[in-house]
Amino acid sequence: MSSFIALTDVSNSVPLKKFKSIRQEMKEKGLLKPIHYTDPGLKYSQTLYPNGPYAYAVNEPLVNYADLFYYGVISIGTPPQSFYVLFDTGSSVFWLASTYCSSEACTNHPLFNPSKSSTYYSRDRTFYQGYGTGSLTGVFGFDTLHIEGLTIPNQGVGLSITEPGNTFVHANFEGILGLAYPSMADGQIPVMDTMMQDNLLPANVFAFYIKSVSQNGIEVTFGGVDQSRYTGQIYWAPVTEQLYWQIAINGFQINKQETGWCRDGCQAIVDTGTSLLTCPQQYLGYLQQYIGAQANQYGEYMINCNNLNNMPTLSFTINGVNFPLPPSHNENGQYYCTSGIMGTYLPSRNGQPLWILGDVFLREYYTVYDRQSNQVGFALAA
Repeated sequence: MSSFIALTDVSNSVPLKKFKSIRQEMKEKGLLKPIHYTDPGLKYSQTLYPNGPYAYAVNEPLVNYADLFYYGVISIGTPPQSFYVLFDTGSSVFWLASTYCSSEACTNHPLFNPSKSSTYYSRDRTFYQGYGTGSLTGVFGFDTLHIEGLTIPNQGVGLSITEPGNTFVHANFEGILGLAYPSMADGQIPVMDTMMQDNLLPANVFAFYIKSVSQNGIEVTFGGVDQSRYTGQIYWAPVTEQLYWQIAINGFQINKQETGWCRDGCQAIVDTGTSLLTCPQQYLGYLQQYIGAQANQYGEYMINCNNLNNMPTLSFTINGVNFPLPPSHNENGQYYCTSGIMGTYLPSRNGQPLWILGDVFLREYYTVYDRQSNQVGFALAA
């Protein structure tokens, strides 16, 4: 499964379950490594800048949960406590479920205990963080963060106090590590900015390689790019507003035919924390009709799986380059096919229609997030 179709077996939905211990799951997935582990083979040649090759970059392996979430292991504190976090380019705050929290979401997950860390300290400043679904409140503190071979002292971390609702109750991760710009961090210095201030990276970039559940090797790389994860060249688009990783869309085509929907310009947020492709609401009905999707009684757009081979290719023009998004192909007729496109009423701050290029799009393209030149790079994923 890839591109803009989500495959859902509605007759056998995924049951809710209790989680194994974090260490047990990490061991089973081969992710529990020594804190100071560094792979000397992670060398990346000169791709982004003309000042010579990168020395080393750090690869953080990711787990794909049902093509919905991509999360990996971090450790924090002294001695280290290990957790899964969602690496999210659509937010900036780094937070963890903590022993301060008594919400239902904190009753079936490992919790960070600041009293067991000799390097933790706090200034007792509270925060609120909201997402498209879900929210939490907490208090900001500081501790030593470990991401693969990187050690980041005095990193700001939010410790949850309340995690209301059901959003995080059955999540397979204990926190979110935001990778957007500091203007959205509620006064916290984001993890990427701390790395930059401490000169921990050979280049102030990070990159995502995410694929479907049937493929291995998905990762986020800090400090460079992994040339084995893409083919061809990287095409760049400047960030239009240093808030999210937001770029301009110059055109949108269906089967190579220009729709005119972005004739006067569109904006797009490149967001690893959004599972689907999000379309401006005023175009959603037309787009679903073009791909042959019909709304069911629950408001979901469904597609006859037998028609997948006849579905159109969607394409975005970004900084003069076309990036096609082909339909999925499903060989198992017992599945119902659900459109991987949803709508949003939210316009960009300049009033232009807003798209969100979520995981449905990002599984097709290797993406590089360049804080030095404030640009996003796209290359065809290997």
